[in-house]
Amino acid sequence: MSHSHIRVSVCAAAAALALTGCTLLGEDKPESGQSPPDSARETDQVSPAGGEVVLVTHDSFAVPEEVLDGFTEATGYDLVVQASGDAGSLTNQLVLTRDSPIGDAVFGIDNTFATRAVGEGVLTPYSPSELPPGVSDHALPGEAADYLTPVDFGDVCVNVDDAWFATEGLEPPQTLEDLTDPVYRDLFVTPGASSSSPGLAFLIATVGEFGEDGWQDYWEGLMANGARVTSGWSDAYGVDFTFSGGDRPIVLSYASSPPFTIPEGGEEPTTSALLDTCFRQVEYAGVLEGAANPEGARALVDYLLTDPVQAAIPDSMYVYPVTDVELPELWAQWAEVATEPIEVDPALIEEHREDWVRAWADIATG
Repeated sequence: MSHSHIRVSVCAAAAALALTGCTLLGEDKPESGQSPPDSARETDQVSPAGGEVVLVTHDSFAVPEEVLDGFTEATGYDLVVQASGDAGSLTNQLVLTRDSPIGDAVFGIDNTFATRAVGEGVLTPYSPSELPPGVSDHALPGEAADYLTPVDFGDVCVNVDDAWFATEGLEPPQTLEDLTDPVYRDLFVTPGASSSSPGLAFLIATVGEFGEDGWQDYWEGLMANGARVTSGWSDAYGVDFTFSGGDRPIVLSYASSPPFTIPEGGEEPTTSALLDTCFRQVEYAGVLEGAANPEGARALVDYLLTDPVQAAIPDSMYVYPVTDVELPELWAQWAEVATEPIEVDPALIEEHREDWVRAWADIATG
């Protein structure tokens, strides 16, 4: 990724930072500078006769066209991409249409909805025969791993405006607990758990950090300390965050956000992610039960793990690849991932997600 690519305006940066699958995605994403190699890794399924493969995905699926063309060149299949809302909306639509599938393969179900997709029977078992190094590190637990293959991941974390804190002579927070300290009163903004994917991830992070018996007390303390809740990430980061001209120097965003805050002529970001506050979102691909072209769907799942796709993911969708491909230079330098992200069992999320969101809404929105 070039410096000119990263040094974007506040509005363009706000669009760029939105994580794949969120309800708040930016429409104006910069073109990827990644060019695919002359030939893609051969997939397990090749059809000389060709045919059509329909990929059902979320609204922010943004792999460069030349990389997608590589799928047709490698397999003979024509790819049709059908977008369907955010990760939650995507999963809901697949459940509602499971008796008459709207596609062959799916990409974008994340670990907050994966167990529902598997449990509702919308997927058929498939896992590539040879997983590249690194992929299994992000696999779902138990039998769900037989249905969904990891493709990318992102850490949802609290971010701080280091420049603002330096100007004010105030030490920035480091932990989730710190956000309830009166010294940070009226400084934090987050998208809501009921209206955005990162907001839901943050809620789940607080459940993982404070337990099922303690997270509600934490949120009561957070709101009493003046936390602001917005409908989506674009409002929280692009409007309220001080980096964007707002009045809140603490925001919920991503570990991949800081590289986009390198100022024109600067060499390092003016913001940072608090890596002890992160919840890891992993996005998966799978083959839909009853697919018209299951062979093509399997070939597509394989292709999403090839070097051309994986290398394009950071610049195209602003998340991390699951394989060991080389990261763009400034990602490698400034987009550090959490070494010990907060974890919550996907099965527990599926069991309690709706109850957690309802209880959260009572506290956070009244």
